[in-house]
Amino acid sequence: EPRAPEPPRAPERPRATAGRPEIPANTELDVRLSNILNSGTAQVEDRFEATTAADLVIDGRTIVPAGSIMRGVVSSVQSAGRLKRKAEMTVTFDQITINGRSYPIRGTVTQAIEGEGIKGETARVGTGAGVGAIIGGILGGFKGALAGILIGAGGTLAATEGKEVDLPAGSVLRVRVDQPVQINTAK
Repeated sequence: EPRAPEPPRAPERPRATAGRPEIPANTELDVRLSNILNSGTAQVEDRFEATTAADLVIDGRTIVPAGSIMRGVVSSVQSAGRLKRKAEMTVTFDQITINGRSYPIRGTVTQAIEGEGIKGETARVGTGAGVGAIIGGILGGFKGALAGILIGAGGTLAATEGKEVDLPAGSVLRVRVDQPVQINTAK
C-alpha cells in the first residue's frame, strides 16, 4: 500500500544497549531465483539459491545488502502428471549469507512475482517497516503475480489445472522470515 514519504529524521545514534542488528520476525524479503524450479523435475531435498533484490534497511542501517544469497530446499513436490492431480511444490528458505557469513533462517514464500523488466539491479529501497521489497511500482516493469500460480498456507505453490508449477530463473519470490535472525556485523 502506498505510504507517504517520511520526513527526514536526525541520524540515529547507535544505542549502547542495542544488541546486534537482527532481521525481525515477519520481515519480508524479495529474492530473485538463480535456478529454475519446476514441479515436473524438482525432487524433495533439491537445493536452490536466490539473491536478495533490494537492500533491507532498518533504522538507517543496511541489515541485508542487495545481492545477499538465500538458500532454500524443496520440502514437498507433486507433479501434474500423477493421477491428474494439481501440481504443488513447497519450498522453504533455510539459510542467508550476509557479507560472507551464513545464518540459519526459516523463510516461507508468500508471493511469486514475474521478474521481467526490473530496471537495474542496484535499486535501494528502504522502508521504515524494514521490508527489503522491490514491489509497489518503485522499479516498474513488473507483470505482477506469476500467472497460474497460487500460494497457499505454509508457502505451498500450486499451479492451475494440468500445469506444472514453473518458476523460471529470475522469478521473484517474496519470502517472510518466520523467526528473528541475529546478524553479526563485526568484520
